[in-house]
Amino acid sequence: MRTSSKTTLGKKAKSTVVGLSAILLATTAAPAFAEEGESSITISGNAAVTTDYRFRGLSFSDGDPAIQGGIDIAHDSGFYIGTWGSSIEDSATFGHTELDLYGGWSGEVTSGLTLDVGLLYYYYPNGDGGAAGPSDYFEPYASLSGSVGPVELTSGIAYAWSQDSLGNSDNVYIYTGASAGIPNTPITLNANIGINEGSLGNPAGIFGVNDYIDWMLGADWAITENLTATLAYTDTDAPSINKFTDSAIVFTLGVSF
Repeated sequence: MRTSSKTTLGKKAKSTVVGLSAILLATTAAPAFAEEGESSITISGNAAVTTDYRFRGLSFSDGDPAIQGGIDIAHDSGFYIGTWGSSIEDSATFGHTELDLYGGWSGEVTSGLTLDVGLLYYYYPNGDGGAAGPSDYFEPYASLSGSVGPVELTSGIAYAWSQDSLGNSDNVYIYTGASAGIPNTPITLNANIGINEGSLGNPAGIFGVNDYIDWMLGADWAITENLTATLAYTDTDAPSINKFTDSAIVFTLGVSF
């Protein structure tokens, strides 16, 4: 499910890095137990504050802090639905809020290999479209994850078909992420690289190119079981635009239940 410390893309297929110095938000969650012999449903939540909301290496908060959080509902069969939201830089097209709605299935398809497939809808409730037209769009995704020794690897793809909000063009994003804990410490190291090809690589037509690569190196510190701080470096090879495509060091503090 989508979490506030999403650095390996997961449900949203995002190379998102989020953070800040204190978390003042928390979503409560509790499991809903079914009768004996029936399957159970689990409800979980997450929240975070970030110095910069980065989507596939691009800043959606104009280099400013953002507040984020989400709720997931999962069935033990592997099916799930969820929603995740973030404040973003205010604009006529997107407004000041991003709300993501998603659903899918995740489960082990063979020993040590987990498949996650689903559909995500990017919704901007405060945007009026503006001169750029509509902003909402759909994006199916799929990923495979497994472990090689102490390293957990995840590779995936997200494909958005041609839609009005994408300028009647499609977009594909392919990524690979790795994470590994440092033995006898609460520290986990993370790395991610992604390749974007298509209309989402040139938002609002401000790039001279549509394709670019983004990457991230970071570390998570598990302060408590539910509280995690993240420090990460993120960058792209897209044309340099201050507070949008330039490199950044992002700090996160997030909670999950």
